[in-house]
Amino acid sequence: MLLSIQDLKVAFRLGERGATTLVPAVSGVSFDIPENSTVALVGESGSGKSVTAMSILNLLPDNARRQGAILYQGRDLLAATQAELQGLRGREIACVFQDPMSSLNPVFTVGAQLTEPLIKHLGLGRRAALARAESLLAEVGMPEPKRRLSAYPHELSGGQQQRVMIAMALSCEPKLLIADEPTTALDVTIQRQILELIAGLKAKHRMSVLFISHDLGVVGEIADQVVVMRHGAVREQGSVAQIFSAPSDAYTRALLACRPSLSDTPVRLSVIDDQLVGAAPHTVPAQPGLVKNAQAPVVLEVRALAKSFFLRQGLFGKREFKAVQGVNFQLRRGHTLGVVGESGSGKTTMGLTLLRLHEPTSGEVIFDGRNLLTLTDRERQAMRRRIQIVFQNPYASLNPRFTIGQTLVEPMTIHAIGADETEREALARALLVKVGLGPEVMAKYPHEFSGGQRQRVAIARCLTLSPEVLVLDEAVSALDVSVQAQVLNLLRDLQDEFGLSYVFISHDLSVVRFMSDEVLVMKEGRVVEQASAAQILAAPQQDYTRRLLGAVPRGWVSPGSGPHR
Repeated sequence: MLLSIQDLKVAFRLGERGATTLVPAVSGVSFDIPENSTVALVGESGSGKSVTAMSILNLLPDNARRQGAILYQGRDLLAATQAELQGLRGREIACVFQDPMSSLNPVFTVGAQLTEPLIKHLGLGRRAALARAESLLAEVGMPEPKRRLSAYPHELSGGQQQRVMIAMALSCEPKLLIADEPTTALDVTIQRQILELIAGLKAKHRMSVLFISHDLGVVGEIADQVVVMRHGAVREQGSVAQIFSAPSDAYTRALLACRPSLSDTPVRLSVIDDQLVGAAPHTVPAQPGLVKNAQAPVVLEVRALAKSFFLRQGLFGKREFKAVQGVNFQLRRGHTLGVVGESGSGKTTMGLTLLRLHEPTSGEVIFDGRNLLTLTDRERQAMRRRIQIVFQNPYASLNPRFTIGQTLVEPMTIHAIGADETEREALARALLVKVGLGPEVMAKYPHEFSGGQRQRVAIARCLTLSPEVLVLDEAVSALDVSVQAQVLNLLRDLQDEFGLSYVFISHDLSVVRFMSDEVLVMKEGRVVEQASAAQILAAPQQDYTRRLLGAVPRGWVSPGSGPHR
């Protein structure tokens, strides 16, 4: 056995001096990681899976208290000194984290960061370390590996940054790789590449992998064993076949049921609480009253929209980069237009250009009979309240110094909605109830909420202005599957109640299938395919679309029912 976690308990000490309290995060977790195997740790945000994994090398804050045993090749790591742990980190046990941009040092080149562990742990000279770094980048599939050595992290795409992180982790050929949500924020094709890369490297180097994820669809394609956690405790563990074909715990069944499917479109997605009490709303058939009106009036029409960025080239020259080229579509009242594509396909730039958060190069955006791209600043201010945007990261888009009440009241004050402050606060409280939060949160700050709750606040802020169109830019991509299901259900409910129209930008085709009536598929700034959601998924016309669909994680498949993983 390579590593064995036995009755691990982790608590965090809060407070100062005599008023300290211990808050438990992990309670009695036990599981084993055999040699040359992949064990997946699965659960919602806050389940304790990352705390468990980071306990192995004690990559926890100073206020953490650990008890139990973590045996690595028979040696208890809880009793190891700091010097002993530093000798293990990177050398025998390495980590890959969710957000490579926050893990890579922005002021050092890729080459400098790759050579550091080679020089420190293996004692290589600089020239030998650079040669090894280049071969590592080639091994993880980095294009032009030699040139990338002199690049800085911000010059790489998200997928390329993650490849650098994997190359760093593999530099000393560790026996155990801890991968903490390494694909969560990546589009489906890059996610597929990273999953295949990890699986291939594991087989090549005969190492073990502890793979942490909230998505059982991803886990089913890479894991040998699965450990399901909730509220700091293990709810179920077993082989991937057992967990997927015959889960014994209601929570595991709930996680499996939460994820949207490519094969059908339910009225509502199942959420964890539904499953735990025995309800199954995902089985409710579509009702005739929910069918969209195909002749609903067009609220937004985009004609030949284009956006170029001009990049400096040489001393005096510049080069045009066409981020969006000739996009056309119509959006009807109460309908959702899904926009999908890989990172860099231009989908987010297109959404921002609609709102003139990027100034367009050419084209028209017709809303209420007027071209939004030719409005004066004053006219645009009045029109902006009718078209709002929800961003991917609500924590970055909410002012951390404003209470939730101030966040909701401010746009109403700016646009003179409500007779006075009292009426605006009453409207804000009513909207919080509408998005599933109570009026008691008015005095709280964004950092006091989970990611899903913050996204609900961001949606409520948009609704303060009674918009007709919402642009949702990867609004659920960073949420775990159960919270994602809650937010998607909320968006559908709000659309039915207020007749909202959505431009729904996402890299997740299963989410787009659930939300969208029509889908645009974008590649390199152009729309390469456009049709109804059902048509796109059932009979895609373009190889690119088929490749996007083929990259969607489908979980474990029994050997007798098709290709296995």
